[in-house]
Amino acid sequence: MSSQDLSIAAKLINGGVAGLVGVTCVFPIDLAKTRLQNQQGKAVYKGMTDCLMKTARAEGFLGMYRGAAVNLTLVTPEKAIKLAANDFLRQLLIQDGVQRNLKMEMLAGCGAGICQVVVTCPMEMLKIQLQDAGRLAAGHQGSASAAPTSRPYSTGSSRPYSTGSASTRRRPSAVLIARELLRTQGLAGLYRGLGATLLRDIPFSVIYFPLFANLNQLGVCELTGKAPFTHSFVAGCAAGSVAAVAVTPLDVLKTRIQTLKKAPGEDIYSGVTDCARKLWTQEGAAAFMKGAGCRALVIAPLFGIAQGVYFIGIGERILKCFE
Repeated sequence: MSSQDLSIAAKLINGGVAGLVGVTCVFPIDLAKTRLQNQQGKAVYKGMTDCLMKTARAEGFLGMYRGAAVNLTLVTPEKAIKLAANDFLRQLLIQDGVQRNLKMEMLAGCGAGICQVVVTCPMEMLKIQLQDAGRLAAGHQGSASAAPTSRPYSTGSSRPYSTGSASTRRRPSAVLIARELLRTQGLAGLYRGLGATLLRDIPFSVIYFPLFANLNQLGVCELTGKAPFTHSFVAGCAAGSVAAVAVTPLDVLKTRIQTLKKAPGEDIYSGVTDCARKLWTQEGAAAFMKGAGCRALVIAPLFGIAQGVYFIGIGERILKCFE
């Protein structure tokens, strides 16, 4: 059975399983990416390795998985929507599954990128606050004047966000942050940075899905109609790396905009244009590529695993157990 014959239920299961496995494997690198991208002025971390080592020493092994719970909870619907939407749109737009049609493949990828943000935006909004908490704590250490002058969580509006008690500020949780955002700003609070998320995810999907499809097609076996697991994995890694690096500047903007709590002296941004302007004038062009290596190391195995699981057909096998 080819991938185009998979049922919607199987596609959702495959996407969910792939997301869970992938996130578990690469989450510490994603945490390093977030912290590196948010650094302004004096850097707390010199690079990915330095960030992970300092995080492990200061926060323990579990500190490298800050924010993993919300990611693991929501990555299943996110990856399921993304992969299933792309597959569905490819079937709808490309009548002949054998003949490659780059324009239609890009359009299908665009649709998948649009569909996924309904989950991606709030998921990353919450995840980033938890991932960046350790960087802020490290930045305040050794500065006696930092505590009274530090900024509260703020969205740049007249209604600042705070987590309430001192204990909550020391150890934030996704539930408390989400509850406070909903209370003070409504649903819009959880979807802060929606425009930046779309600007990142649409180009990513437009690049990734057609590139993967064409790379994967090179290894398709005529007898089975599918590529071997290893080929799908490598194709997913290669396509993911290219797409991830290509959209890193947009990912940096999204991360900065969605980060609510700032260290002393760090900028607050009113939108994508304001963020890009301040980043360019204050930190230079190189700032737009912060965390590019980390992002490639996150996305490559994440999508390699995703496509490998997807094409193995774990969802089909699970569904057959209930037949």
